[in-house]
Amino acid sequence: MDKIALTAAALYAIVLLRAGGTFAVGWLTGAGARRSRLAGRISSAKFLRAERAIQRWGAPVVAVSFLTVGFQTAANFLAGTLRMPLSRYLPALFVGGAAWALIYATAGIGLLEVLGRLFAEQTALGITAVAVLLLALCGTVAYRRRRAARSPGEAAAEEA
Repeated sequence: MDKIALTAAALYAIVLLRAGGTFAVGWLTGAGARRSRLAGRISSAKFLRAERAIQRWGAPVVAVSFLTVGFQTAANFLAGTLRMPLSRYLPALFVGGAAWALIYATAGIGLLEVLGRLFAEQTALGITAVAVLLLALCGTVAYRRRRAARSPGEAAAEEA
């Protein structure tokens, strides 16, 4: 078995266990909330409509969530909390998880090989490239945090 297929199979097993576990924790959390003081709030007509929408249309959202960074855990947890039927959740999990595993196995291994070759052949260039990427990431995070921290009035005044 070649390296990419083995990596994809391992990643697929990992994502099935992790996402399925997150769904199960969400399911148990939702069940507990339905027995708690929140039961009155989560049995409102608006909540029940949202729950039915997730049960019916949530599978595509779960499948696509695997192509995002940071949203997939929330999507799986909410699918469990809102009691998405397993007949809809499992196909979304299998398809989305397979896409995630293949992307990470191919792109991830390719990136690691490029970085390994770069560091082996031109260490200074490799260190510089990683430093530039980290600085760009830190700058993006700082910019987004500052922008989110501003009040809506300040943001509107600057854009005008």
